[in-house]
Amino acid sequence: MIVDSYKINNYKIIAKNFYKERLLDKALSFYEKAYNSQGGRLDTELLLDMALIFDEMDKYDLAEQKYREILIINPKDERAYYGIAIIYDNMKQYHEAINYYKEAININSKYNRAYFFLAGAYDEVGEKDKAIECYKRVLEMDDKDFWAYTNLSSIYEELGNYNEALKNINNSLLVDPNHYLALFNKAVILGRINDLGEAEKYYKLSIEENENYPYSYLNLAIIYKDRKQYKSAIDIISKGIENNEDTEFLYYNRACYYVHLNSLSKAVEDLKKAVELYPDFIKYIKSDEELEPIKQYF
Repeated sequence: MIVDSYKINNYKIIAKNFYKERLLDKALSFYEKAYNSQGGRLDTELLLDMALIFDEMDKYDLAEQKYREILIINPKDERAYYGIAIIYDNMKQYHEAINYYKEAININSKYNRAYFFLAGAYDEVGEKDKAIECYKRVLEMDDKDFWAYTNLSSIYEELGNYNEALKNINNSLLVDPNHYLALFNKAVILGRINDLGEAEKYYKLSIEENENYPYSYLNLAIIYKDRKQYKSAIDIISKGIENNEDTEFLYYNRACYYVHLNSLSKAVEDLKKAVELYPDFIKYIKSDEELEPIKQYF
């Protein structure tokens, strides 16, 4: 077959420039011109670029079609299997995703990202041991992978293996000492082992790094509440609300703390705001013993 390489390459260059400017429709239109040129349908790099754009546009059927065209040309292209896996992953069809990640790995046993996302898919379907093994494989290939350490730590924490959880989150923090989520996760683990002073410290550090992550405020406030330091709990939740004004559970929890201080009008006001943001809170209010003094208002 005669291949019009000059025309195809020109169209691809124009498409890539539009892609850099995030003009996906225009980029796609020039990739399609290349695709419809003589020999364009046999250009696996072109097909890959088209598939990636379709994926970004959430046009998963079209993306998968392009990946499968690649596999007709080259059944050993691990990128196409990986791309299909990502599509199924995004659609929460994790068992299908797992099969395609494994196909990519069978072709390329050092496919780091395939192992990484395979681990996540295994985690989603509850196969924690397999997820752990995949994350360990990722870390054998790259011992500076922040997210592999962080995700691995979360699995160990969920399984109650706090020593391994702490070890891995400490490795995350060696890679990125100031990442708010690693600081938060370390605080959670420290709370699990009842080291509440250190947990408090790490929740505060997490807030310093990201004031828009509401769970740090919530968990820190719960530490104060458990100590019956309701004023401190309200202060920290209030700071959380200042920075996350549409986070319903912050209002709900502050209402509970106001009840403990007998500030019932403020508690009612907060609960009304919580219900406005999340109407299903009504059913929780009715069964929440902490809110007994103000249930009649809901």
